[in-house]
Amino acid sequence: MAQVSTFLGVDYGKSKIGLAIADEETRMAFAYDTIKNDGDFFSKLKQIAKEKDVKMIVLGVTWHQNDQAGEDEKIEFGNKLEKELGIAVMFQDEMFTTKMAQDNIKMHGGKNIAESDDKEAARIILQSWLDRQASSLTHES
Repeated sequence: MAQVSTFLGVDYGKSKIGLAIADEETRMAFAYDTIKNDGDFFSKLKQIAKEKDVKMIVLGVTWHQNDQAGEDEKIEFGNKLEKELGIAVMFQDEMFTTKMAQDNIKMHGGKNIAESDDKEAARIILQSWLDRQASSLTHES
């Protein structure tokens, strides 16, 4: 049986980090979890990456001229992720993903929006990246 690659979407926040999972075969991202951005973060993420056999991480970054510090912080975080986990990190524009995540949760009748908007934002980031990859493949062939 062929090994299927798993992608991990990450919505970085100073206090919590949203995670989403997708596999190469279905190319569908699913909200996975929200974990605290604390001293245990990297060990928890390492465990998840190992359990899910993650081959690539997609980290959301806002490419916005008015937030250079935020952009730099996320790129630095991405570099640390790559170093700590030994997994390649790709960057995906995350403009408006939190707003979209909150709208999606409301639309589906969800409660406690603040508790699940991070992992839903991670799902949107990862799905956007997957769609962009699929689009670039169809344009090449």
